[in-house]
Amino acid sequence: MTQTVYRCGHVAIMGPPNAGKSTLLNAFLGKKVTIVTPRAQTTRNQIMGILTNPAAQIIFMDTPGLTQMRGRLSKTMIQAVWQSLGQADVIMPVLDAHLYICRPEFLERDLAPAADALAGDNRPIIAVANKIDMFGNKSRMLPLLTRLQEIWPAAEIFPASALCKDGLQGLVCLVESRLPEGEAQYPADQLSISPLRFMAAEIIREKLFMRLREEVPYGVAVEVENWEENEEQGRTIIHAVIYVARPMYKAMVIGRGGGGIKEIGSEARREMIELIGGKVHLELWVKVRENWAEDPIFLHNMGFA
Repeated sequence: MTQTVYRCGHVAIMGPPNAGKSTLLNAFLGKKVTIVTPRAQTTRNQIMGILTNPAAQIIFMDTPGLTQMRGRLSKTMIQAVWQSLGQADVIMPVLDAHLYICRPEFLERDLAPAADALAGDNRPIIAVANKIDMFGNKSRMLPLLTRLQEIWPAAEIFPASALCKDGLQGLVCLVESRLPEGEAQYPADQLSISPLRFMAAEIIREKLFMRLREEVPYGVAVEVENWEENEEQGRTIIHAVIYVARPMYKAMVIGRGGGGIKEIGSEARREMIELIGGKVHLELWVKVRENWAEDPIFLHNMGFA
């Protein structure tokens, strides 16, 4: 009797900002393990998601968007991309197909960091042309697909829609076939390795991104200072601090009469209840820490590389 070969490996999801990388990871797993907003550069850390099937275990690594932005925080985010790339068995560049069909002149600029990083790499590359749900005439993709094949001659180009889950089953099968042989590294029911404290902080940050405008969300960071399981009351007590880079941001986060921070806390708490599977008491504070994004000690303490 022929024994079935099991496969297991890491897949680095990388590419320009706002390409749908986090949406794609959540779609693969069928559950939210990383936050998603319409804003670019939402993801700041490497986020791992684990998909276990009868034939393989795929360890996806969602990464921050590759950009030319300056600053210490941006550098630590780019380091997370290179770290994931170093761990990967399969590399999955993801790009916004709709954007580059409408504005093809942006393609070379946006893909330059990924193209340079992968030049001469012999590992399997599966480039995902995402957001194909945004246009009806699929023949419009041909010039884009041709150019992608020129940029990565050895890559397999795969059109898909993370939002509509169009093509994802075939994409998963393709990824599985490119993984090395090996036993599963995690239990079959485990979806992520991120601690609950980290995920709770990310949920709060997502609500801040969704509520605040312009540059304000990029000037905020969230830290869970206290996490207590109160067995008598049957609830989890969470105390979190929202750090803002400028005093004016503090008033914007708090809102008139405290309405802003109350709404953020209420939305975050509802999602935490689903995450934890029980009652949650959430308290939020807002503190000013000017130039925190350039403070290496603060960034290290917040879990950045």
